[in-house]
Formats: sequence, C-alpha cells, structure tokens
Amino acid sequence: MQTLPSSPNANAASGLVVESELFPAPQEHLKSVQPNAMEAQQYDPLAIAAYYGRRPFQVVGRLLAIFWSFFGFALSLWWDRQRGKGERNQHRRAVRLREILTYLGPAYIKVGQALSTRPDLVPPAYLEELTRLQDQLPPFPNEIAFQFIQEELGDRPENIYAELSEKPLAAASLGQVYKGKLKSGETVAVKVQRPGLAQQITLDLYILRQLAAWAGRTFKRIRSDLVAIADEFGARIFEEMDYTQEGRNAERFAQLYGNLPDIYVPRIYWHYTQRRVLTMEWITGTKLTQLQEIRAQGIDASYLVDVGVQCSLRQLLEHGFFHADPHPGNLLATPEGKLAYLDFGMMSEVMPPQRYGLIEAIVHLVNRDFDALAQDYVNLEFLTPDTDLTPIIPAFAAVFNEALGASVAEINIKSITDKLSALMYEYPFRVPAYYALIIRSLVTLEGIAINVDPNFKVLSKAYPYVSKRLLTDPAPQLRNSLQGLLFKDGTFRWNRLENLLRNARDSQDYDINFALNQAVEFIFSERGEFIREFLVTEIINNVDTAGRSAIDQVTNNLRSWVGLQTKQPKKLEIPGNAEHLARVIDLLRSTPGFDPAQLLPIVPRLLAKPEARGMGQEIIGGLGQRVAARMIRELLLNGRELPESSTPTELPEQRALPAVAR
Repeated sequence: MQTLPSSPNANAASGLVVESELFPAPQEHLKSVQPNAMEAQQYDPLAIAAYYGRRPFQVVGRLLAIFWSFFGFALSLWWDRQRGKGERNQHRRAVRLREILTYLGPAYIKVGQALSTRPDLVPPAYLEELTRLQDQLPPFPNEIAFQFIQEELGDRPENIYAELSEKPLAAASLGQVYKGKLKSGETVAVKVQRPGLAQQITLDLYILRQLAAWAGRTFKRIRSDLVAIADEFGARIFEEMDYTQEGRNAERFAQLYGNLPDIYVPRIYWHYTQRRVLTMEWITGTKLTQLQEIRAQGIDASYLVDVGVQCSLRQLLEHGFFHADPHPGNLLATPEGKLAYLDFGMMSEVMPPQRYGLIEAIVHLVNRDFDALAQDYVNLEFLTPDTDLTPIIPAFAAVFNEALGASVAEINIKSITDKLSALMYEYPFRVPAYYALIIRSLVTLEGIAINVDPNFKVLSKAYPYVSKRLLTDPAPQLRNSLQGLLFKDGTFRWNRLENLLRNARDSQDYDINFALNQAVEFIFSERGEFIREFLVTEIINNVDTAGRSAIDQVTNNLRSWVGLQTKQPKKLEIPGNAEHLARVIDLLRSTPGFDPAQLLPIVPRLLAKPEARGMGQEIIGGLGQRVAARMIRELLLNGRELPESSTPTELPEQRALPAVAR
C-alpha cells in the first residue's frame, strides 16, 4: 500500500511554511509583519499565475503528488478486480480514497463531500468513509488555533470566552470548531481557520486553471469557458477563507430565508469574529443523513428535506442568493424539528435574468415545449443568439422525453443533467460559469433527499412553487411565459391552467386571493389585451348560447299556453369551454384561503379603467351583431344561412388571437 507523506498542514504547524510576497505565512511565524499584510486576499488569477509561473518545480511536484496518489489508488482497484477481491477489499479502498482526498487538501475534500451525498452513485462503503470528510478531518494543534484567536480577537481565549472545549468537536476542510460559552452566558461555536490555506488552495487553483485552459485549446468540442468556471470556483473558495464575509453571508441568508417555516439560521457574534475566527450561535442538531437518530427524536426527515428543497427554490429562483455547499454537515435537524443551515462561506448569486430563465426552462421542460426550451437555453447563455435551433429542438424531444418518463413525479435532476451532458458534445452548447455552482448545489441537495427517500424527486417538489410564481409574479418575462404556456395558435389550453392551479395550491406560501388580484389587474392592463380578446369571445359565445336556449324555452312555453303545437328545440352545442371554466372555478373554491369577498374592493377600480369599459362595449356590440344576424336569417331568409359575403361585420369568434401580448 502506498504511504502518504506527512500532511501539508503538519508542516504549516511546525513552521515550515514557504514565505512569499504573495502568500504571507501565518502570523505566529511572522512576528514582524505589519497587520495590513494579513488582511483577507481576493482571488486574483493573474497574480497567482505570475507567482507560480516563476516556480515550475513547485507546480510539477504538486502535479506528481496528485497523479501518484490517484494512480496508486486506481492500480489497487484494478488488482482487486483481477484477483476477484473487489468486494472484500471495498472498505479498505474506501478508507484509502478518504485518506488521499484528505492529504490532497481542501479542493479535493470538497469533491469528496459532494460525492458523499450521492448514494445513487457511490457504493455504501465509500459513502460511509466520504461522509467523514464533512466534519471529521484531522485537526491541527490547539496551540495554533488559540494563537489565531489571540491575534484576531486581541486577547487570550480564556480571557474572551467563559468556556472553550479542550479539543475541537469537528474539523472540516477550511477550519475546525470548538464549543464555547460567552461570559454573557450564550453557548457558541468558535470556528478557527486552518493555517497555510492560501498557499495550498492557490496552487491547486493555478493547476486547475492551467488544465482548464489546456483542455479548452486542445479539445475543440469543448465550447464551455472552463477557465471562467475555474475562476468562479476560485472566487467563491477565497471568499470562504474570510470569516467576516461568512458572517455577512449568514446575516443576509437569515434576512432573506430565516422567516420561512421551520428554517433556522444561527446568530453571528460580531465582537468575537474576525478574518480567521468566527463565533456563532451553537446549534444542537442531527445530520439529515442520520435517519435513525432523527426518527428516534420523533422528527419527520422527509418533511425537513422538503423544507430544504422549498428554501433552495427561493434561493435560486426568487432572491438569487444561494448556499453553494449544502452537504449534510451543513444541514442539521434540530430537536424542535427545524432545519438549521450552517457554514455560509461558499455562497453565490443568480442574477434576475437567469432566475427568470430557469423558471421558464422548468415550465417548458415539464410541459415538453421543446421549441421554447431551446430558446430558454439561448436566454440562459448556453447557446449563442445566432445558433440554429432547428436540429436542437428534435434532439431535446428525443432525449428529454426519455428522461422525463410519464409525469413530473418521475423527473430527477441527475437524469436531466446526464442527458444534457450527452447533448453538449453534439451541439454548440457552452456551460456558463454561474451554472456550475447551481448544478452542484442542486445535485448535492437531491443526493441528500435520495438518502432519506430513494423515490424523492426534486423537480416534482419544485413545480408547485414554479406554478405559484407563474400565477403571481408580475415580471414581464414570466407574464410572457404564462401567455406562451396557456395560449397556442389562438387556442386557450385549459388543461394547463388547471394543472397550474392544482400545483400552485400545494406551494407553502401560495396566496390565492393575491394571485386572483394580480390576475385581474393584469387582464385589465395594457399588456392583458390578448386575454381580454379571448374573454370577450368566450363571453359572447356562452351568453349567446344561453340566450338562444332561454328564448326557445320561453317560445315553447307560450305556444303550449295558447294551445299551439310546440317546436322541437334545436340541439344547441354547449361550448366545451364552459365545462373547463366550471372545473377552474371548483379548483379556486377548493384552494385553501380562497375568499371572493377580497376581490370586491378592486371592482370600482376596474370599472374606472378604459380597458374594462372597452371590453364591455365589445361584448354588447358582439351580442348585438349576433342578434341582428339571426333576425336577418330568420325573418328575411326563412332560416337559411346568411351568405359569407353578406355577413354584416366580422363576428368576435372569427378573430384570431394575437401571437404575443401587446
């Protein structure tokens, strides 16, 4: 078995840290360094490249260490298979993989953490070992940790905290955590950063960036900007090394999502927080992956996973500020049955155009509208605006129809990403830098969910929220998307409206009265003209049908009363839309919180709108035209149909609906 050299962290702890103008060594070894030299560094790929470009031997040495570690591991797996001992030695190999990732440092540990959430990809023995990478890494000496506390907070730990555990209770990729108590009585978690992080991480980022650039130049079929993706990851991990930034992230996360049902975000104690030391509220809880322990406390793990999914949807699609590292060590079930988020170092943002684009893509994917889905990929910057979508649309249909199965309930993120990856090589797709962290977050979250419930499907849980956004969000992009979903070739697709209403009522914060208020306001706005035209046509058709039926009935009653023979009433076809409308009304009535009285205050406001008056005039005019046409036919032409060229005016039902909202 290959023997690992001593950990780089051990060298850092003993003082053998390479000192440079770019990466200053830890303060305990640099007593003469001025404080401003130790400020948090920003990710600067050009400065990193300039530094390591002058140190080829250091780069080559690191590459050889990485290659040799994985080569030895792969050779062991091959030899096990040759001897038929693969299953027997699986635990040993899993331990070995964990040791390799631990030795190689934070960047590789994060890869292992992501894999630890995928029971559908990783065998159980490996899963168990990789889970230890979340918070059971080798700690660094207390002496260094306590020295950092003194340097960052200005006094010895015993003078700052009333209590502090003798040993760290958890050790992760970037730091380790002690349990403590403030002199004011609050129980806290004290996170202290590992020494020598900048040197180790920047070397790996430099190598990763060089490999990305080489791959982009060498493999012409790779059209994604791999360098930009590497830079996005580098920027996020550098932010993660600044604990003051993590504290700000935690407070922003609490402000945006802390009010969601059963979400808990710990408090930050700023008087005891600096760049390398973070003091936050201590959270007692159980990892979501420890199902037996959670159930023993009477907590529904499936419910908490659903809470996490709903929170993630709001992170990605509503506010855009999202937790980019949601592994099980960062998600705890509290004894009160809440889901507590921890570790806000790696966060990222989705800009509004991308947020709306993702919502539209989900809608079009679920409804198998592949023409619109192809355009979504242009809007999301996966395809350039000049890309010919003609061959891509049928490819979407062929690939996603297979992945989607029979219903939304069968869709999972992994199947979609796998199928999409296959398309990337055939067509001119490129992966935007912002998307890499989004998919990492979603796939990790889905992995946690699958561990709790193997049949869990993130997208089926997401669609109620997406439906709610479509029905309530006034953003022009989503209004256009709703129009495209409900109208096609001048036809209103009632089944899709029913599906939206049925799904939306399952969303946690769906306010049906607010949705109806928004809908009415939109219908009687300038942009709602296409809906008003449809409503005018439907109202005229239904009123005319009902009126004709009522007149026939009254006529027969009068003839019967005076002793005349009654006429056989004409068989009138009841418009099919009336049945759909009845189902929609039933859906509205059965939605929790529905109160038609809340709509009454907006009636006077609507009556004052010129759009409402115009709609009323069109209805009256259309009905008048119907009556006039019928009188001419019955009285002057003895019931014969009026020739097309003699039609007085175009009837409302003959108008084609516009393709887009004006």
